[in-house]
Amino acid sequence: MAENDMVYECVLKGNFKEVGKYVQEKLDAGVEPQSIIDHSLIKAMEEIGRRFEAGQAFVPEMLLSARAMKTALELLKPHMKSGEMNTIGTVVIGTVKGDLHDIGKNLVASMLEGRGFKVINLGTDVSGEKFIKAVQEQNADIICMSALLTTTMVQMEQIIKEVEAAGLRDKVRIMVGGAPVNEDFAKKIGADGYSDNANAATELAKRLMVA
Repeated sequence: MAENDMVYECVLKGNFKEVGKYVQEKLDAGVEPQSIIDHSLIKAMEEIGRRFEAGQAFVPEMLLSARAMKTALELLKPHMKSGEMNTIGTVVIGTVKGDLHDIGKNLVASMLEGRGFKVINLGTDVSGEKFIKAVQEQNADIICMSALLTTTMVQMEQIIKEVEAAGLRDKVRIMVGGAPVNEDFAKKIGADGYSDNANAATELAKRLMVA
């Protein structure tokens, strides 16, 4: 982080009301949008993630940082040429069919985006067909599925089977998470990984991209 980087500070502290002003100041000073993303937004999200893992920050702080990051990113996008934004990979994320919970899933989506992934957020109640269509259309690298109910977590195994039937299993990695999900369940259904919080999910996604 550059000294006195107010965009970094705003994202780190979740100051979504002020971050736009400092983004504009950087743009007016001739700083390239991708440089702001790489050196201010991503670095701030990495730091809030590190603090979360260390017990120095909690979910509300992460949500505020994610909101500030998204505010900054939306302001930067119009200043970037089509295809100019650098990404680590593409993630299709959604809460599985029959489940309407989305707070945790949205936090994971924001953290992934804040770490440099292109994120296609399909929302809630997502069927295997919708996941597959998004993977095909976006040439996605990772599917990230969430479930908050024991009655809907079984959908994860069904969706993996549908991905296999579509001939995509060797082309895409699959991550699962949510309150009733654990490592043993993830292995049982054939997922490539499991995480129990948003920061761990971003680290897992990064590892899966190079595995």
